[in-house]
Amino acid sequence: MGRPAQDVRFCTSRDGTRIAFAVSGQGAPLLRAGHSFSHLEFEWESEAWRPMLELLGFNRTLVRYDMRGTGLSDRDGIEFSFDRYVEDLEAVVTAAGLRKFSIFGMTGGGALAVAYTVRHPQQISHLVLYGAYLQGRMVRSRTKDQKEETTLVLRLMELGWGQDNPTFQQLFTYQFFPDGSTEQFRSFNELMRRSASSDQAAALLRAWFDADISELAPRLRAPTLVFHARGDLRVPYDQGRLLASCIPGAKLVSLESRNHMLLSGEPAWQHMHEELEAFLPIELAHEAAAAPTSAAGLSLRERSVLDLLTLGLDMPDMASRLGITEKTLRNHLSMIYSKLGVSGRAQATAWAQRELRA
Repeated sequence: MGRPAQDVRFCTSRDGTRIAFAVSGQGAPLLRAGHSFSHLEFEWESEAWRPMLELLGFNRTLVRYDMRGTGLSDRDGIEFSFDRYVEDLEAVVTAAGLRKFSIFGMTGGGALAVAYTVRHPQQISHLVLYGAYLQGRMVRSRTKDQKEETTLVLRLMELGWGQDNPTFQQLFTYQFFPDGSTEQFRSFNELMRRSASSDQAAALLRAWFDADISELAPRLRAPTLVFHARGDLRVPYDQGRLLASCIPGAKLVSLESRNHMLLSGEPAWQHMHEELEAFLPIELAHEAAAAPTSAAGLSLRERSVLDLLTLGLDMPDMASRLGITEKTLRNHLSMIYSKLGVSGRAQATAWAQRELRA
């Protein structure tokens, strides 16, 4: 799949830092909160990130941005702190014209998404946290040895970030996807190199390591879905479980994987995909009321299913293209047949050819 069309724009955070953000796709808006490894343009070329972007942007308007110090955003002479990160997110939301939207937070971006949602509860319809934590690494380092180890990680990052160094790759990249291929490792290292300098990366992560949202999480009221891999080597599974337990009504989805960034070919990927699609809205209620309704009241997802149906594809091929199981596909078809008042595939195809292609 090639890079989709995206509009790259800039906004200014409260302290004057320019933040680059991109908007792509159509449908209900989903904002990806900032995280450490970001480059709005190169991410679409990255074997490590592209599958996740395709998943998040499927039938949705995807809004992403580069953290301060990374990618296309300002890199020099800036302050790195958790409060500044929240202000950057606020600036992006305002510039993108978002009113009611879902938010996706991965790793440190999860803490950022929680903080934003607590500050602006009226704006968030759904919250998805992936591989996130309640307390950053330095905060949860209780012993002297643990704190020294965390400090050492930051120092090694300053020395080895983005280098084609097998030792550093084994220490850092391996934690993200130990089951990754050589190409995925290479692609991730290239993204690291392009996203930030070694000093900027260490400063960025130091603020993440000091983050603590243990007082914020219980104040959340948005529907929340928490994903975490049981064998995650980057952020311990216990942090995801603890995070979900502190958020009222949150659902924890445990993924059978040891990859912090899931690989699209592993079984856990399909599990995550189905849970995500069942949780996130395709259209937000206020947007559906303001926008013209599709024929027969079909949702965007149902219209996509109907379009594939008219192409004569079989069930496995349709499900594969949509990234869903055949069971989920059958549920969509049942709803489509009911809305159209038809009894099966042939009549639905005839209806589409008559009503949509007239």
